[in-house]
Amino acid sequence: MEFFMQNPEEVQRNKLMELIRTAENTEWGKKYEFKSIFKEEEFKDRVPVNDYDSLKPFIERNMKGEQNVLWPSEIKWFAKSSGTTADKSKFIPVSFETMDECHFNAGRDVLTLYCNQKENTQLFDGKGLVIGGSHQVNRMHEEVFYGDLSAVIMQNLPFWVHFLRTPELSIALLDDWESKLDKMANATVNENVTNISGVPTWTLVLFNRLFEMTGKRNLTEIWPNLELYVHGGVSFTPYRTQFKQLINSPGMNYMETYNASEGFFGIQDDLSHEDMLLMLDYGLYYEFMPMSEYGKEHPFTHNLSQVAAFENYALIISNNSGLWRYLIGDTIQFTSIKPFRFKITGRTKHFINAFGEELIVENADRALAEACRILNVQVSDYTAAPIFLDNQGKGGHEWLIEFEKEPENIEFFREELDKALKNVNSDYEAKRQKDISLQKPLVRMMQKGSFHRWLKAKGKLGGQHKVPRLSNTREYVEGILTMMENGEKK
Repeated sequence: MEFFMQNPEEVQRNKLMELIRTAENTEWGKKYEFKSIFKEEEFKDRVPVNDYDSLKPFIERNMKGEQNVLWPSEIKWFAKSSGTTADKSKFIPVSFETMDECHFNAGRDVLTLYCNQKENTQLFDGKGLVIGGSHQVNRMHEEVFYGDLSAVIMQNLPFWVHFLRTPELSIALLDDWESKLDKMANATVNENVTNISGVPTWTLVLFNRLFEMTGKRNLTEIWPNLELYVHGGVSFTPYRTQFKQLINSPGMNYMETYNASEGFFGIQDDLSHEDMLLMLDYGLYYEFMPMSEYGKEHPFTHNLSQVAAFENYALIISNNSGLWRYLIGDTIQFTSIKPFRFKITGRTKHFINAFGEELIVENADRALAEACRILNVQVSDYTAAPIFLDNQGKGGHEWLIEFEKEPENIEFFREELDKALKNVNSDYEAKRQKDISLQKPLVRMMQKGSFHRWLKAKGKLGGQHKVPRLSNTREYVEGILTMMENGEKK
């Protein structure tokens, strides 16, 4: 890690050439004449930027058992990606090289970086609770399997790792999340859990089940040696206060990771700062697309030597599973250059810009957290969308919020949210000037369990499934409101 922090451009150039040389005899490598590519710019000029739809025909051939299409080694595992609640599932190829060089390496590096900061850790005296996904066999071909990324990884871990984790694999990989959470709570309540890994939303659901079972209200009364929560998948900002109340311990630590179906990209290497180190030696080559290039047929991209701090970039990767110049769908900002540390700012498709306000997920999370802090309330989940122009030529934003601890006065909350949004986004503030084009946000308090029921109705319960924070259309908001209205009528 010290070597790639000191020599980032060299490590990335070498990684790209290694990927190209390895894949030059694949169908993809022959199509783009990898044998004659020797420079980063040649690679960019020759290979187009891809999304899932453009790679899908090649991936589907892989799923039917055909090999040497995108990557030379055998591809028999696929991560069923659900970064959004879109109906269409994505099946991301996961080679054994990706498992070993990327995901398994990252697991070791998370522990290494934590122990480097906490030399007196007692982490290994107990077990790690992993709140993972589900696994099932893909029936398209008898030798091909798929599941949530966490399940794919757990299914292929070295046998000795299972002695360090809980619950047992049969429970961890259950499909039925409601039954699974009960069984997880029963299986782990008497274990010596020292660390937890999982998405904040589902982790909180498990905590509540444990509190119901035991009558406790502080997790350290159940697991007194708990010292680390490794989180990712959604921003931790709206949940931080709630976790600190539920885990009331001065020795508790929180560590963010950036782990996706396409690879493991970042780890928080300094617990005193809320950014992550970009991991450069995991079989990945990175490119960074300025958001002004997004949507262009031939977008310009930066490599590490060209990026600037505090600019918004769409992340593009090439990896050792055969994803070539693949647009991940996430946006990041670098907080420092050399070493390259960054924070996730949102999704390329999850934003609101109906009136030129350019509201991104990071803005929404920060503003919501500030409003919660001022009014001493807690949020379980939320989504927001535009209210398009009415007859008076004014529009706004509609927020559906499920509170863990509700505000006494929703109008006060609405005021504080509006103020906080103005503070974190100057474009929003300008559009709110005198209510000329953008009105004060409309906030709807949702019944507890509303988002849970919506996800369940869409078959997206548990694992990596999550509610989209922002949308530039009203698709999600209207779907949730319609479901709730129909439920009330029944």
